[in-house]
Amino acid sequence: MTTNTNTNANMTANTNTMNRLNFAKAAPKVFRALIGFDAAARDGLDPALVELVQIRASHLNHCAYCLHMHTNDARKAGESEDRLHMVAVWREARHFFTEKEQAALALTEAVTLVSDAGVADDVYAQAAAHFDEQELAHLLALIFTINTWNRVALSTAKVAGTDERR
Repeated sequence: MTTNTNTNANMTANTNTMNRLNFAKAAPKVFRALIGFDAAARDGLDPALVELVQIRASHLNHCAYCLHMHTNDARKAGESEDRLHMVAVWREARHFFTEKEQAALALTEAVTLVSDAGVADDVYAQAAAHFDEQELAHLLALIFTINTWNRVALSTAKVAGTDERR
């Protein structure tokens, strides 16, 4: 017996979910500002690192829409399946990631979960040891943007498998 693992992208994740607003149409200036902030944040950062950060934050925020989008983007950019599978458990699979990537992932976790314990000095120091001041500022901005995008997607009930950028 075979099963179809390809989900219907038009089907909502929860059929009881009411129709939510289209954020881009309801607040176009805000949406464009977020796109601009996102683009500025990425500037000067390694595209592979950008996707790892976005994937990890999306894991932590339980944002299936963004997780699906960014794992696909990472694959298209040449990221290996092994590394993609290990992002959620990177601390137990450090050998898959460079020290710089590990520092970025740790900072991503701290900023994403900031209400739990803030951003510890050792986590920040590790990131600062691997990124110059401008890169660190861009990395922080990237973490801010993916957390914002996760909240937009979750609040407006975006469905994983539907990529509205196309």
